[in-house]
Amino acid sequence: MSNNLSPHIFTEILKEELVPAMGCTEPIALAYAGAKAREVLGEIPEKVIVEASGSIIKNVKSVIVPNTGNLKGIPAAISAGITEGNANKKLEVLSEVKNPQAIKEFLDSAEIEVKHLKSKFNFDIIITAIKGESYSKIRIANSHTNIVLIEKNDETIKNIKVKCESDEGLTDHSVLSGEKIWQYITEVDIEEIRPTIKRQIDYNTAIANEGLKGDYGASIGKVILNAYKDNVRDRAKAMAAAGSDARMNGCELPVIINSGSGNQGMTCSLPVLEYAKELNAPEDKLYRALALSNLIAIHIKSGIGRLSAYCGAVSAGAAAGAGIAYLYTEDYKTVMHTVVNALSIVSGIICDGAKASCAAKIASSVDAGILGFDMYRQGKQFVSGDGIVAKGFEANIKNIGRLGKTGMKTTDAEILNMMLDIET
Repeated sequence: MSNNLSPHIFTEILKEELVPAMGCTEPIALAYAGAKAREVLGEIPEKVIVEASGSIIKNVKSVIVPNTGNLKGIPAAISAGITEGNANKKLEVLSEVKNPQAIKEFLDSAEIEVKHLKSKFNFDIIITAIKGESYSKIRIANSHTNIVLIEKNDETIKNIKVKCESDEGLTDHSVLSGEKIWQYITEVDIEEIRPTIKRQIDYNTAIANEGLKGDYGASIGKVILNAYKDNVRDRAKAMAAAGSDARMNGCELPVIINSGSGNQGMTCSLPVLEYAKELNAPEDKLYRALALSNLIAIHIKSGIGRLSAYCGAVSAGAAAGAGIAYLYTEDYKTVMHTVVNALSIVSGIICDGAKASCAAKIASSVDAGILGFDMYRQGKQFVSGDGIVAKGFEANIKNIGRLGKTGMKTTDAEILNMMLDIET
C-alpha cells in the first residue's frame, strides 16, 4: 500500500468496528454502564442517577431493550444492566439474563433519576449508583464502550480527559480514503478478513430471516416482499429492513454492527449479500465487496460522528450501493460515483431515535444506493454544483460530514424537543 501505510491497519479497523451487539447499541451502552457501576459499587444500588446527552435520550426513548419482557426507555436499560448485566460482555451485556423479573422489580422499587446532560459531546453518559453512604460513578463518552471515568466513594480509579469528539482507543480513521480503501479491498488476502466478514454474514442473515418470520414492529421487510414482485432489488431492501424490524422490536439475536450501529451494520451488508446470491458471485468477490461496503460506511460516518441528526442508514445505504456496484463491475470510478449519487438522493433523512420506522428509512437508503449505481451505469450522475454535491469523492464525503456534524446540530436539538414534547 502506498505512502508507507500498512494494509493491515484497514483489517484492524474492520475488526474493531464489526463487533457483535445484542439490541440497539444506545440502550445497551446504558446497560453496560449500569452493569459496570454495580460491579464497582459491589452491590445492587438503591438509587441511580442517569445523566445522558440528548442523542442518547433520543435513541433510547422508543426502542425495546432485549431480554426485559418488552420494556423500553432509559430506566429499563439501566435496570437491566444493574440487575442482570455482565459488564465483561460489553455490547452483549444483556445476553446472559437469567431473571427478567429482577429487572422489573428493580425498575419498580429503585429510585431512578434521569437528567438531560448538556454536553458538548453527542455521545455522553454518566451513571451514579448509590447505596447508603457508598456510590460509584461511570462515564462513557464518544463511543459505546469507551469508559473514561470510574469513581468510587471519592476515589478516582480511572479518569481519561475527553479532549474532542472522536473515537478514543480505536485505530485512527483518518487513514481512510476512497482510493486507499479500493487498493486495500482489491489486494487483501481474503483469509485475513474471513473471520470478521463471515461472522457478519452469519449473524446479520440470521436476524434478517427472523425479522421475515416473526411479527416485529411495522414488519417493513414483509411489507416490501408482499407489496412488490419478486426481484433482487426489493429482496435486498427487504432483508436489511427485516433485520431492523427484529432488532428495534426486542429480538434477542445479536448483530454485527458498523460504526457503533447494528442498523448500519445490517444495511451495508445484507443488500450486498442478496445481490451476490443473484449474481452467483464467487466467495472471494463477495468478501471484497463486503469489505468495501463496510469501510466506505465507516469512512462516511467518521466525519459525521457516532450520533447525529443525520440518519446513519443513509451512509450505510450508499455503502451498500458501492458493494453492489463492485459485484457488477469491479470498477473504481463506478463505485465512487455510486456513493456520491446515493448521498445526493437521501441525505435529508433525519435520525429521530431508534424505533420501528428505522426499517423503512433503511429500505429507502438501500434503494438510493442501488439507484445511484443504476444511474452511473446508464451514463447519468449528479455533478459538482448540484446542491451540496462537490467535485471529487473525498470532497463529497467531507461535505456530508460537515452536514451531519455541524449543520444538523440545531435540527438534533429540535428533534429532541419534539420527542420530549418541549415547546421552544
